[in-house]
Amino acid sequence: MNIFSFFKSTYTLYKQAYSGLSPDSWVLALVMLINRSGSMVVPFMSVYFKEKLGFGWFELTILMTLWGLGSMGGVLLGGWITDKIGHFWVQVYSLVLGGICLFLLAFPQNFYFLGGGVFITSIVLDCFRPANGVSVIAYVQKKEDITRTFSLNRMAINLGYTIAPILGGIISSYSFHWLFIIDGITSVIAGGYLFYYFRNKKSSPLPFKEETAPKRDMLSDVPFLVFLFCIVCFASIFFQIFTTLPLYYKEIYHLDESEIGLLIGLNGLIVFLFEMVLVQYIKNKTSLIFPILIGCLLNGISFLVLTLFEGRIILYISTVLISFAEIGAFPFMLTYITHYSDAKNRGMAMGFYSFAFSLAYILSPVVGNFIIAHYGFSLLWYISFFASIILVIGFKKSMKDI
Repeated sequence: MNIFSFFKSTYTLYKQAYSGLSPDSWVLALVMLINRSGSMVVPFMSVYFKEKLGFGWFELTILMTLWGLGSMGGVLLGGWITDKIGHFWVQVYSLVLGGICLFLLAFPQNFYFLGGGVFITSIVLDCFRPANGVSVIAYVQKKEDITRTFSLNRMAINLGYTIAPILGGIISSYSFHWLFIIDGITSVIAGGYLFYYFRNKKSSPLPFKEETAPKRDMLSDVPFLVFLFCIVCFASIFFQIFTTLPLYYKEIYHLDESEIGLLIGLNGLIVFLFEMVLVQYIKNKTSLIFPILIGCLLNGISFLVLTLFEGRIILYISTVLISFAEIGAFPFMLTYITHYSDAKNRGMAMGFYSFAFSLAYILSPVVGNFIIAHYGFSLLWYISFFASIILVIGFKKSMKDI
């Protein structure tokens, strides 16, 4: 193949990846991009509480734990309410009321009122996540587009999370007060736009048959619970890119903050550039299980290489591996949840899925920092690799071949 043919085939693949999705799916992605681009508070929350408000480490730990617990409660509550009143109103209320809560957090308060505000804000904001997952499904027109549509939404999330820390860093250097206010404004704008566009829209007919729906309650379905447990473990390993890996970059390789940011940003860039096209390429060539297993394996290898080789180039190779692990696993996990659930419990299924990630986001730094403090980075990387091998088996045994 000459270089002209290569570029032509690459262009065709990208064109196919982004074409054919419903206009409603693109609008949902735009709403997600607006919302996530404004999600500037979380990366700077601990700095705000400690440096600006003067709280100590104990108070800071309590406040951040309350945020995490609120997130876990919010995704379960959001999933339950979605099944009761529908995904549209849950998203609108979550975005608008969440924006108002962020406004209120902008004003300094005593520790107890701030703790309650943090907890409630997190609950309200994270009710959005399972409702949005159901909404993505509701406006898909073809069965074969489900995974691509989830990837489109994730592309918007990754682009937004790339923009948010940059904007947040600029704004917080002037005023933390405006950081909360602008975050709140973007949330309200996203909610208002979603209401305006979808207020008279009807969901598309379900793009797949419901005979694959579970015959038992999800909480009594042992394979499904094992699947969720595997997600918690997989995500706990993956989230080290945001928790323990920056410490590794700093303490072992003595990287400055700009290069650490470059490594983390590389993850979002790779996912943004390649997820849609890779999903398009493999979506009809294999079952849902296979890319998840490959993603799980790459997740472990990305940490193993840190123990086998030295040099800054290995840090970038590790980031590339973990990025493709994310591409392989996350969109197909969401698609599996979609096919596993039915129209009556899909909101709750999305809630359980989001809950697994919220729990992992708490476990990742707690477990990772404990191992590092007592045994060092190398043991953590070895544990991550061998745990990933076990998870390959766990996913294989717990997933039905849908």
